[in-house]
Amino acid sequence: MESKDLFTHVGSIIASFMFIWAMFQQYFPYELRHNIEKYSQRLLVFFYPYIQITFNEFTGDRFMRSDAYSAIENYLSSRSSTQAKRLKADIVKNSNQSLVLSMDDHEEVSDEYEGIKLWWRSGKNISKSQVFSFYPVTDEKRYYKLTFHKRHRDVILGPYLTSVLKEGRAIKVRNRMRKLYTNHGSNWSHVVFEHPATFQTLAMEPEKKKEIIDDLITFSKAEDFYARIGRAWKRGYLLYGPPGTGKSTMIAAMANLLGYDLYDLELTAVKDNTELRKLLIETSSKSIIVIEDIDCSLDLTGQRRKKKEEEDGNAKDPRQKIEKEERETKNSQVTLSGLLNFIDGLWSACGGERLIVFTTNYIEKLDPALIRKGRMDKHIELSYCNYEAFAVLAKNYLNLDSHKLFERVGELLGETEITPADVAEHLMPKTVPTDVEFSLRSLIKELELAKEEAKEKAAKKEAEAEAEAVEKLLVVNEEAKEEEKEVTTTS
Repeated sequence: MESKDLFTHVGSIIASFMFIWAMFQQYFPYELRHNIEKYSQRLLVFFYPYIQITFNEFTGDRFMRSDAYSAIENYLSSRSSTQAKRLKADIVKNSNQSLVLSMDDHEEVSDEYEGIKLWWRSGKNISKSQVFSFYPVTDEKRYYKLTFHKRHRDVILGPYLTSVLKEGRAIKVRNRMRKLYTNHGSNWSHVVFEHPATFQTLAMEPEKKKEIIDDLITFSKAEDFYARIGRAWKRGYLLYGPPGTGKSTMIAAMANLLGYDLYDLELTAVKDNTELRKLLIETSSKSIIVIEDIDCSLDLTGQRRKKKEEEDGNAKDPRQKIEKEERETKNSQVTLSGLLNFIDGLWSACGGERLIVFTTNYIEKLDPALIRKGRMDKHIELSYCNYEAFAVLAKNYLNLDSHKLFERVGELLGETEITPADVAEHLMPKTVPTDVEFSLRSLIKELELAKEEAKEKAAKKEAEAEAEAVEKLLVVNEEAKEEEKEVTTTS
């Protein structure tokens, strides 16, 4: 049979089938057609033992992108690069500007789980474009279709899909563009978080650094543990020490280690406890909520009430009282109780895998209830620069592991109090190429000056203490003489 006759024959068969199907749809009762379709489906399942599950890109009326679809897309990205012949490429604007590959439409890749073979296929449905338009638009609805043998239904619908979604979400977190948030009243706004600080470049003793890293990693993997003991999956950190000791840098290093977003909470911009709860609810998991200089943010102790009573007593003029009340309504009304509930109350359980970090220069000013264990679980003191911290800074700024002047620097650091920020300023390259010896001698000169100033301050303080003791002694002697006179007069 010639090809022309073959096509004619096939065309007539298709036309006959379409005619018969049209007659069947038109003249046969609905019940009969329904029964025929039902039994034909059963017959098809008998001869075709595979199950197919479709995951559409959008849910509802195309208003929301499906989380399951996104997770599957991320999960299949690694398998696509090794199996698919046609790929789509995109750059994810995270800190590494990663190139992400995914399989193109109508491609298929295989997967295996506990010896079970299954297949993923990408596809899309295209609806009719607008006919009467100069700019016709097609509506594309993409999907992923999973195919597997029906005997493995329980395994695929249970552990396999759970692991796919979990791994896909983890890949999304690793590839996402991390953000730094700040609040304006009860609303968050953000910029891209691109701080380069790491624990490797952090000026700190190696043992202390390792302890903090281990604690953070343990926390990030402890979801099951926190669920088992019945606690919200969160942990509090209190960073305290003099200004310039690296508290903010430590927070950035924590975020980069764990891959978390940062929420920089400005308490003075929060109107009341209700707004504070709203801000907490809107924070995401895998995040660090930071309140810097907590001792300066708000007066959260009982001293607030004492100050208010004193001011009320001093304000005699009614107009002064009115102005004071208007001023107070504009200020934050966040209370210590509201902040404590924010940290570890019922609202703190909204979401999981979050760190809450406070920083302060003066730990003694904080209310003990605010920083007790269970709220601020780990207290980390960031103090003045020692030799171990200097060695890290010298490696960072001068690319030096050793130098003949290191010994002198170490001696002076043991005798003075200087912050890592001040040390880093002297190690900052002043010329190109860097004059290493000039930088080190500049630091030594600064340390020697600081040592002399410390001696002068100590001597001055000692002299003041001696003068105060002498003055007290003179006062005591004068009082004794007065008493002696009174006794003599009386007698």
